[in-house]
Amino acid sequence: MSLLLRRLGKLCHGQPAAAVVKRSSLLLSSNSYSSASLLQTPPCFVLTVAPCGEDLGKLVIVNANEFCITDLEKKVPLDLVDTDHLVGASNGWVATLKDDGIVRLQDDLNPFASDANPKRIPLPLLVTLPRCQTQMVTNMAMSSSSPEDEDCVVSLKFFGPQLSFCRPGGKPTWTNIRIANPCFYSSPVAFSKKHGMFRILASGGYLIGSWDARTDKKSKPKFQRLRFRNVPKLSKTKRELLSSCCTSEHLVESGTTGETFLVKLYRRPRASGSEKMQTKALMVFKIDDEGNAVYTQDIGDLCIFISKSEPFCVPASSFPGMPSNRVAFLDFDENVYISVPYSNIIGGNCPYLAPYHIPPQNIV
Repeated sequence: MSLLLRRLGKLCHGQPAAAVVKRSSLLLSSNSYSSASLLQTPPCFVLTVAPCGEDLGKLVIVNANEFCITDLEKKVPLDLVDTDHLVGASNGWVATLKDDGIVRLQDDLNPFASDANPKRIPLPLLVTLPRCQTQMVTNMAMSSSSPEDEDCVVSLKFFGPQLSFCRPGGKPTWTNIRIANPCFYSSPVAFSKKHGMFRILASGGYLIGSWDARTDKKSKPKFQRLRFRNVPKLSKTKRELLSSCCTSEHLVESGTTGETFLVKLYRRPRASGSEKMQTKALMVFKIDDEGNAVYTQDIGDLCIFISKSEPFCVPASSFPGMPSNRVAFLDFDENVYISVPYSNIIGGNCPYLAPYHIPPQNIV
């Protein structure tokens, strides 16, 4: 824990590491992230689960506008953070998949959900399409903030051609789709509220596929080819750096501005022979309705959150202390904040059992 404290301390503008630890229940903000003026929690992530007996542990979180370790009293089952069982997250819900082939949605890791009455929603038994597999899940996405909503559609993207949809609050059966284009096989799925469709960005970032899962009938996907504009001229050193990296592409939509962004992250091993990956650069493009992906170094007041959970972005000014014009990236072995204008990277490598950013939660 001391190592984590030191690294988080660096994010706190030079404060001593010991000064960034506190015990708290909730930090709330009245903001304009949603359409109504609601009391909301800031974005956060689970740093660790501290064992406290009887196979339970207490959540330890970091709020995105504080960069401070916060010990909570909320207890969760320790086996929930078994990385072999966690297969995705969206809107504060995590999906687990065990040997029985049943995906379960749980709100245990949401710091602001009830620990006295945790919600567990089993989905129907997975159906594997011919020449597909359903053991390796790329990620999960949801069409609304809770799978208990009658119209909420849950989507699972599997490594390979299969994409599956289920409506837990309605007709709990799977609608399975076989994707023909191999460029989508390793890409994650995300839901677009703007388009009302589940969207997948093809490997390389040149094509977006969209699927409408709001009806039980299978519909033909829509495709949009992207044209990259205003791409900066890079120095030889920068080109060599980027070519030495592994690249991942992420679609992120702003619910407040209506903008859609494509974020390219460039990572490579921290050292020769090391398994730990380190972020070296990023590029951000703003996508318009005509398919133009325009390079930008200014996303304004927004902060983008990318992790193993469904990505999202929020207006930083709605949460005092949160840096704007930034991308927050969280993975199993890394946690960094990246400046969009200057590409400055703050953070470093550390193990994270549940690398899921949790978006703002409404407090009723």
